[in-house]
Amino acid sequence: MMNIKHIASKYQNPISTPMGASSGFLRKYPDLINFSLGDPDVTTPKIIIDSAYKDALAGHTHYTDFYGDPELIEEIVKFYKEEYDFYIEHDQVMVTTSACHGMWLVLEAICNEGDEIIIPSPYFTLYPHQVELCGGKPVFLETREEDGFQIDVDRLEKAITKKTKAIIINTPNNPTGACLSVENLTQIGKLAEKHDILIIADDIYTIYSYAEPFVPLGTLESFFDRTITIRSFSKDYSMTGWRLGYIVAPKNFIKVIKEINENNVFTAPSISQRGGVAALRNRKTIQPPLVEEFKKRTFHAYERLTRLKNVKISEPKGTFYLFPNIKATGLTSDEMAKVLLEEARVLVIQGNAFGDVGEGYIRIAVTVDSDTIDTAFDRIEKLKYFR
Repeated sequence: MMNIKHIASKYQNPISTPMGASSGFLRKYPDLINFSLGDPDVTTPKIIIDSAYKDALAGHTHYTDFYGDPELIEEIVKFYKEEYDFYIEHDQVMVTTSACHGMWLVLEAICNEGDEIIIPSPYFTLYPHQVELCGGKPVFLETREEDGFQIDVDRLEKAITKKTKAIIINTPNNPTGACLSVENLTQIGKLAEKHDILIIADDIYTIYSYAEPFVPLGTLESFFDRTITIRSFSKDYSMTGWRLGYIVAPKNFIKVIKEINENNVFTAPSISQRGGVAALRNRKTIQPPLVEEFKKRTFHAYERLTRLKNVKISEPKGTFYLFPNIKATGLTSDEMAKVLLEEARVLVIQGNAFGDVGEGYIRIAVTVDSDTIDTAFDRIEKLKYFR
């Protein structure tokens, strides 16, 4: 029988997250309303499915080029030029099996044992574990609600040491919904140049930037050469199950991650890549209804939150996540998540799952329709903590 001693030491302690545990609750409570996972209830647009199906029948069922399907890479190059008026070369792109996989490839490529990666907090729950599994050390940089969760560059500079290798930037942000301003991004880029560190731009929710258009940090000033951009088809095209993403970076870095990937998953799925081709070619048709629907839902849930006593919430800036402050209820994040689950049958993620600074908050993923949102809040507003 396999003993725990046979397992690598770095995997002997469970690396589970509250999001991973959420599926069990769905089986336990059949009337549960699920605000936990960022998996929209919108099926992938038919034009993408039909195009991928036709391509599969036409023979796109084999390994692709190690960097990715050449047609997909061509569409990514065109996309950058058309959307951002920024030219990237074909060998500055690598297609990955999801953005999460892309993040692992990036960290595996840059981390020596003990290298420090600065992670602004609150953060996507997987970041610290991914850093540690690649031999790095996560260093948390607090962002604050009163600052709109912008990154304080003075505190960022104080967090930089001789061991700092990179900072992860995620905007629009999961879990807070905050969008970093172009001014803030420029300050971060100049600081990275000053201290010769890398920027990992986790650009996942780019179309869900409500206050102002999204601007990739790698397209600003001279920052491209030190910016590694990770992008995904999951949220911007409602393709979560296709597991498709890509990395944009200087060509010497792309070559390294291509070689790492050959020893990992070889290539991203060919059918998913064909779906990506269709998604990019038809984005002007696909994306506006997605943005309209999720902006409507997010602001509707926000409006319902503003009616609740003991809740503090700022107007949404981006994504379909809300990060309400529930400190005035007197409950901890864990206690509030439990109350909502057991008394209202509403599943959320406790704010401290996104870092210690998230204590006193909960995260709501507004991935259900407006009627379901209303049902959830009709239940919530009956609780004594909110009246």
